[in-house]
Amino acid sequence: MPTRIFFNEVVTRDGFQNEPAFVETADKVALIDELSQCGFAKIEVTAFVSPKAIPMLRDAEEVMGRITRRAAVQYTALVPNVRGAERALEARADELNLVMSVSQTHNLANLRMTREKSFAAIKEVVTQVNGQVPINVSLSTAFGCPMQGQIELNEVMDWARRFADLGVRGLTLCDTTGMANPRQVRLFSDAVVSSLGRLELTMHFHNTRGMGLANVLAAVESGITSFDGSLGGLGGCPYAPGASGNICTEDTIHMLQTMGLETGVDLERLIHLARALPGLVGHPTPGQLAQAGRACDLHPVPEHVKAMLTH
Repeated sequence: MPTRIFFNEVVTRDGFQNEPAFVETADKVALIDELSQCGFAKIEVTAFVSPKAIPMLRDAEEVMGRITRRAAVQYTALVPNVRGAERALEARADELNLVMSVSQTHNLANLRMTREKSFAAIKEVVTQVNGQVPINVSLSTAFGCPMQGQIELNEVMDWARRFADLGVRGLTLCDTTGMANPRQVRLFSDAVVSSLGRLELTMHFHNTRGMGLANVLAAVESGITSFDGSLGGLGGCPYAPGASGNICTEDTIHMLQTMGLETGVDLERLIHLARALPGLVGHPTPGQLAQAGRACDLHPVPEHVKAMLTH
Protein backbone atom coordinates (compact mmCIF):
# COMPACT_ATOMS: atom_id res chain seq x y z
CA MET A 1 0.00 0.00 0.00
CA PRO A 2 1.39 3.47 -0.88
CA THR A 3 2.21 5.89 1.91
CA ARG A 4 1.45 9.13 0.00
CA ILE A 5 -1.85 9.96 -1.69
CA PHE A 6 -2.41 12.96 -3.98
CA PHE A 7 -5.73 14.76 -4.40
CA ASN A 8 -7.27 16.77 -7.21
CA GLU A 9 -10.06 19.01 -5.89
CA VAL A 10 -12.84 19.37 -8.49
CA VAL A 11 -15.58 21.26 -6.67
CA THR A 12 -15.43 24.47 -8.71
CA ARG A 13 -15.74 22.54 -11.97
CA ASP A 14 -17.43 19.17 -11.51
CA GLY A 15 -19.10 20.22 -8.28
CA PHE A 16 -20.51 23.54 -9.45
CA GLN A 17 -21.43 22.72 -13.05
CA ASN A 18 -24.82 21.18 -12.18
CA GLU A 19 -25.78 23.78 -9.56
CA PRO A 20 -29.00 25.61 -10.49
CA ALA A 21 -27.96 29.00 -9.08
CA PHE A 22 -24.90 30.79 -10.48
CA VAL A 23 -21.98 31.00 -8.04
CA GLU A 24 -20.49 34.46 -8.40
CA THR A 25 -17.04 34.76 -9.93
CA ALA A 26 -15.58 36.44 -6.86
CA ASP A 27 -16.85 33.57 -4.68
CA LYS A 28 -15.30 30.98 -6.98
CA VAL A 29 -11.97 32.81 -6.92
CA ALA A 30 -12.06 33.14 -3.13
CA LEU A 31 -12.83 29.44 -2.70
CA ILE A 32 -10.04 28.38 -5.06
CA ASP A 33 -7.60 30.64 -3.23
CA GLU A 34 -8.60 29.00 0.06
CA LEU A 35 -8.31 25.52 -1.44
CA SER A 36 -4.86 26.43 -2.75
CA GLN A 37 -3.68 26.73 0.85
CA CYS A 38 -5.00 23.31 1.86
CA GLY A 39 -2.24 21.20 0.29
CA PHE A 40 -3.90 19.79 -2.83
CA ALA A 41 -1.72 18.49 -5.64
CA LYS A 42 -4.19 19.81 -8.22
CA ILE A 43 -7.30 21.93 -8.43
CA GLU A 44 -9.58 21.55 -11.44
CA VAL A 45 -10.55 25.19 -11.65
CA THR A 46 -13.10 25.30 -14.46
CA ALA A 47 -14.01 24.13 -17.96
CA PHE A 48 -13.50 25.99 -21.21
CA VAL A 49 -16.77 24.97 -22.79
CA SER A 50 -19.62 26.83 -24.45
CA PRO A 51 -21.44 29.14 -22.00
CA LYS A 52 -24.68 27.84 -23.50
CA ALA A 53 -23.73 24.27 -22.60
CA ILE A 54 -22.66 25.03 -19.01
CA PRO A 55 -23.77 28.56 -17.97
CA MET A 56 -22.21 28.11 -14.52
CA LEU A 57 -18.73 28.14 -16.05
CA ARG A 58 -19.19 31.07 -18.41
CA ASP A 59 -16.58 32.99 -16.42
CA ALA A 60 -13.74 30.50 -17.02
CA GLU A 61 -11.21 33.06 -18.29
CA GLU A 62 -11.93 35.51 -15.51
CA VAL A 63 -11.66 32.89 -12.79
CA MET A 64 -8.35 31.55 -14.14
CA GLY A 65 -7.04 35.08 -14.45
CA ARG A 66 -7.95 36.18 -10.93
CA ILE A 67 -6.88 33.23 -8.78
CA THR A 68 -3.73 33.48 -6.70
CA ARG A 69 -1.49 30.67 -7.83
CA ARG A 70 0.76 28.66 -5.57
CA ALA A 71 3.81 26.91 -6.98
CA ALA A 72 2.98 23.60 -5.31
CA VAL A 73 -0.47 23.39 -6.93
CA GLN A 74 -1.30 22.49 -10.54
CA TYR A 75 -4.31 24.39 -11.86
CA THR A 76 -6.05 22.24 -14.43
CA ALA A 77 -9.07 22.80 -16.69
CA LEU A 78 -11.42 20.59 -18.64
CA VAL A 79 -11.49 21.26 -22.39
CA PRO A 80 -13.78 19.66 -25.00
CA ASN A 81 -11.92 20.48 -28.21
CA VAL A 82 -9.13 22.48 -29.85
CA ARG A 83 -10.88 25.81 -29.31
CA GLY A 84 -11.33 25.02 -25.63
CA ALA A 85 -7.66 24.05 -25.42
CA GLU A 86 -6.62 27.34 -27.02
CA ARG A 87 -8.69 29.28 -24.48
CA ALA A 88 -7.23 27.26 -21.59
CA LEU A 89 -3.66 27.83 -22.80
CA GLU A 90 -4.30 31.57 -23.10
CA ALA A 91 -5.59 31.49 -19.52
CA ARG A 92 -2.39 29.69 -18.39
CA ALA A 93 -3.87 26.36 -17.35
CA ASP A 94 -1.16 24.02 -16.04
CA GLU A 95 -2.85 20.91 -17.44
CA LEU A 96 -5.69 20.11 -19.83
CA ASN A 97 -8.24 17.43 -19.00
CA LEU A 98 -10.21 15.86 -21.87
CA VAL A 99 -13.13 13.47 -21.52
CA MET A 100 -14.48 10.49 -23.44
CA SER A 101 -16.93 7.81 -22.33
CA VAL A 102 -15.92 4.18 -22.64
CA SER A 103 -19.61 3.45 -23.16
CA GLN A 104 -20.67 4.21 -26.73
CA THR A 105 -24.21 4.95 -25.53
CA HIS A 106 -23.12 7.39 -22.86
CA ASN A 107 -20.68 9.11 -25.21
CA LEU A 108 -23.46 9.68 -27.74
CA ALA A 109 -25.78 10.98 -25.01
CA ASN A 110 -23.20 13.16 -23.27
CA LEU A 111 -20.93 14.35 -26.10
CA ARG A 112 -23.21 13.69 -29.10
CA MET A 113 -20.52 11.83 -31.01
CA THR A 114 -19.15 8.31 -31.37
CA ARG A 115 -16.14 7.19 -29.37
CA GLU A 116 -14.00 7.14 -32.51
CA LYS A 117 -14.94 10.75 -33.23
CA SER A 118 -14.11 11.68 -29.62
CA PHE A 119 -10.77 9.93 -29.92
CA ALA A 120 -10.00 11.84 -33.12
CA ALA A 121 -10.93 15.14 -31.43
CA ILE A 122 -8.67 14.40 -28.46
CA LYS A 123 -5.85 13.36 -30.78
CA GLU A 124 -6.22 16.71 -32.55
CA VAL A 125 -5.90 18.56 -29.24
CA VAL A 126 -2.78 16.55 -28.32
CA THR A 127 -1.26 17.42 -31.69
CA GLN A 128 -2.14 21.11 -31.45
CA VAL A 129 -0.93 21.48 -27.86
CA ASN A 130 2.31 19.79 -28.86
CA GLY A 131 3.67 19.42 -25.35
CA GLN A 132 3.05 23.00 -24.18
CA VAL A 133 1.27 21.60 -21.09
CA PRO A 134 0.55 18.04 -19.93
CA ILE A 135 -2.69 16.38 -20.97
CA ASN A 136 -4.90 14.06 -18.93
CA VAL A 137 -7.70 11.98 -20.43
CA SER A 138 -10.68 11.02 -18.27
CA LEU A 139 -12.46 7.84 -19.32
CA SER A 140 -16.06 8.25 -18.18
CA THR A 141 -18.34 5.30 -17.35
CA ALA A 142 -15.26 3.08 -17.04
CA PHE A 143 -16.96 0.96 -14.37
CA GLY A 144 -20.47 0.90 -15.81
CA CYS A 145 -23.02 2.80 -17.88
CA PRO A 146 -26.56 3.48 -16.61
CA MET A 147 -27.94 2.75 -20.08
CA GLN A 148 -25.58 0.07 -21.36
CA GLY A 149 -24.67 -1.76 -18.14
CA GLN A 150 -21.30 -3.10 -17.04
CA ILE A 151 -18.17 -2.29 -19.05
CA GLU A 152 -15.67 -5.07 -19.68
CA LEU A 153 -12.13 -4.56 -18.43
CA ASN A 154 -10.59 -5.37 -21.81
CA GLU A 155 -12.64 -2.59 -23.41
CA VAL A 156 -11.42 -0.07 -20.83
CA MET A 157 -7.83 -1.21 -21.28
CA ASP A 158 -8.02 -1.00 -25.07
CA TRP A 159 -9.02 2.67 -24.90
CA ALA A 160 -6.55 3.40 -22.11
CA ARG A 161 -3.68 2.01 -24.20
CA ARG A 162 -4.77 3.99 -27.26
CA PHE A 163 -4.64 7.22 -25.28
CA ALA A 164 -1.35 6.25 -23.66
CA ASP A 165 0.09 5.76 -27.14
CA LEU A 166 -0.85 9.37 -27.97
CA GLY A 167 1.62 10.51 -25.32
CA VAL A 168 -0.77 11.85 -22.68
CA ARG A 169 0.67 12.26 -19.20
CA GLY A 170 -2.27 10.91 -17.25
CA LEU A 171 -5.39 8.78 -17.37
CA THR A 172 -8.38 8.95 -15.06
CA LEU A 173 -10.85 6.09 -14.75
CA CYS A 174 -14.23 7.58 -13.84
CA ASP A 175 -17.11 5.89 -12.04
CA THR A 176 -19.42 8.49 -13.51
CA THR A 177 -22.70 7.29 -12.00
CA GLY A 178 -21.45 5.36 -8.98
CA MET A 179 -21.84 1.83 -10.35
CA ALA A 180 -18.45 0.49 -9.26
CA ASN A 181 -17.86 -1.97 -6.45
CA PRO A 182 -14.61 -2.60 -4.52
CA ARG A 183 -13.86 -5.99 -6.11
CA GLN A 184 -14.26 -4.53 -9.60
CA VAL A 185 -12.15 -1.50 -8.66
CA ARG A 186 -9.40 -3.76 -7.39
CA LEU A 187 -9.43 -5.73 -10.64
CA PHE A 188 -9.36 -2.62 -12.85
CA SER A 189 -6.76 -0.88 -10.70
CA ASP A 190 -4.44 -3.88 -10.74
CA ALA A 191 -4.71 -3.96 -14.54
CA VAL A 192 -3.91 -0.29 -15.17
CA VAL A 193 -1.09 -0.20 -12.64
CA SER A 194 0.47 -3.32 -14.16
CA SER A 195 0.10 -2.24 -17.78
CA LEU A 196 0.24 1.58 -17.63
CA GLY A 197 2.02 2.33 -14.38
CA ARG A 198 4.34 4.75 -16.18
CA LEU A 199 1.42 7.18 -16.50
CA GLU A 200 -0.13 9.36 -13.82
CA LEU A 201 -3.16 7.21 -12.94
CA THR A 202 -6.14 8.75 -11.16
CA MET A 203 -9.47 7.37 -9.97
CA HIS A 204 -12.66 9.44 -10.01
CA PHE A 205 -15.42 7.90 -7.90
CA HIS A 206 -18.99 8.90 -7.15
CA ASN A 207 -20.81 7.96 -3.98
CA THR A 208 -24.16 7.41 -5.71
CA ARG A 209 -24.74 4.07 -4.00
CA GLY A 210 -22.67 4.61 -0.88
CA MET A 211 -19.57 2.72 -2.04
CA GLY A 212 -17.30 5.66 -2.84
CA LEU A 213 -14.88 5.38 0.10
CA ALA A 214 -14.75 1.58 -0.12
CA ASN A 215 -13.79 1.95 -3.78
CA VAL A 216 -11.05 4.44 -2.88
CA LEU A 217 -9.60 1.99 -0.40
CA ALA A 218 -9.67 -0.83 -2.97
CA ALA A 219 -7.79 1.37 -5.45
CA VAL A 220 -5.22 2.42 -2.83
CA GLU A 221 -4.54 -1.21 -2.01
CA SER A 222 -3.73 -1.75 -5.70
CA GLY A 223 -1.19 1.06 -5.71
CA ILE A 224 -3.28 3.97 -7.05
CA THR A 225 -2.00 7.19 -5.51
CA SER A 226 -4.11 9.91 -7.15
CA PHE A 227 -7.82 10.67 -6.68
CA ASP A 228 -10.38 13.28 -7.65
CA GLY A 229 -12.69 14.53 -4.93
CA SER A 230 -15.21 17.31 -4.43
CA LEU A 231 -15.57 19.48 -1.35
CA GLY A 232 -18.73 18.54 0.50
CA GLY A 233 -19.40 15.72 -1.98
CA LEU A 234 -20.89 18.27 -4.37
CA GLY A 235 -21.64 17.29 -7.95
CA GLY A 236 -23.36 14.49 -9.80
CA CYS A 237 -24.38 13.20 -13.18
CA PRO A 238 -27.57 13.99 -15.11
CA TYR A 239 -27.97 10.27 -15.81
CA ALA A 240 -28.28 9.47 -12.10
CA PRO A 241 -31.09 11.88 -11.12
CA GLY A 242 -31.36 12.68 -7.44
CA ALA A 243 -28.20 10.77 -6.58
CA SER A 244 -25.33 12.14 -4.57
CA GLY A 245 -22.29 13.24 -6.47
CA ASN A 246 -18.53 12.91 -6.28
CA ILE A 247 -16.82 11.35 -3.31
CA CYS A 248 -16.53 13.92 -0.57
CA THR A 249 -12.94 15.16 -0.39
CA GLU A 250 -12.82 15.81 3.34
CA ASP A 251 -14.51 12.49 4.20
CA THR A 252 -12.04 10.59 2.01
CA ILE A 253 -8.97 12.39 3.33
CA HIS A 254 -10.13 11.82 6.90
CA MET A 255 -10.41 8.08 6.21
CA LEU A 256 -6.94 7.91 4.70
CA GLN A 257 -5.31 10.03 7.39
CA THR A 258 -6.85 7.95 10.20
CA MET A 259 -5.29 4.92 8.48
CA GLY A 260 -1.87 6.58 8.67
CA LEU A 261 -1.58 7.57 5.01
CA GLU A 262 -0.10 10.95 4.11
CA THR A 263 -2.19 13.24 1.88
CA GLY A 264 -0.45 16.57 2.39
CA VAL A 265 -3.85 18.16 3.03
CA ASP A 266 -4.66 20.40 5.99
CA LEU A 267 -7.86 18.65 7.05
CA GLU A 268 -8.84 21.18 9.71
CA ARG A 269 -8.73 24.03 7.17
CA LEU A 270 -10.64 21.89 4.68
CA ILE A 271 -13.42 21.13 7.16
CA HIS A 272 -13.84 24.87 7.74
CA LEU A 273 -14.38 25.36 4.00
CA ALA A 274 -16.78 22.41 3.82
CA ARG A 275 -18.89 23.88 6.61
CA ALA A 276 -19.14 27.16 4.74
CA LEU A 277 -20.05 25.55 1.40
CA PRO A 278 -23.82 25.16 1.99
CA GLY A 279 -24.02 28.90 2.51
CA LEU A 280 -22.32 29.44 -0.82
CA VAL A 281 -24.53 27.11 -2.89
CA GLY A 282 -27.74 27.64 -0.91
CA HIS A 283 -28.44 24.05 0.15
CA PRO A 284 -27.00 21.24 2.34
CA THR A 285 -24.16 19.13 0.94
CA PRO A 286 -23.75 15.34 1.28
CA GLY A 287 -20.45 15.35 3.21
CA GLN A 288 -20.52 13.80 6.69
CA LEU A 289 -17.26 14.89 8.29
CA ALA A 290 -18.28 18.56 8.36
CA GLN A 291 -21.24 17.55 10.51
CA ALA A 292 -19.62 14.95 12.76
CA GLY A 293 -16.06 16.29 13.07
CA ARG A 294 -12.90 14.20 13.01
CA ALA A 295 -12.69 10.90 14.86
CA CYS A 296 -9.93 12.39 17.01
CA ASP A 297 -12.06 15.39 18.06
CA LEU A 298 -13.06 14.12 21.48
CA HIS A 299 -15.93 15.48 23.56
CA PRO A 300 -15.58 16.66 27.17
CA VAL A 301 -16.18 14.04 29.85
CA PRO A 302 -19.47 14.85 31.67
CA GLU A 303 -19.00 16.00 35.26
CA HIS A 304 -20.96 13.08 36.74
CA VAL A 305 -18.73 10.66 34.82
CA LYS A 306 -15.60 12.41 36.12
CA ALA A 307 -16.87 11.91 39.65
CA MET A 308 -17.47 8.23 39.03
CA LEU A 309 -13.99 7.82 37.51
CA THR A 310 -12.31 9.31 40.59
CA HIS A 311 -13.89 6.77 42.95
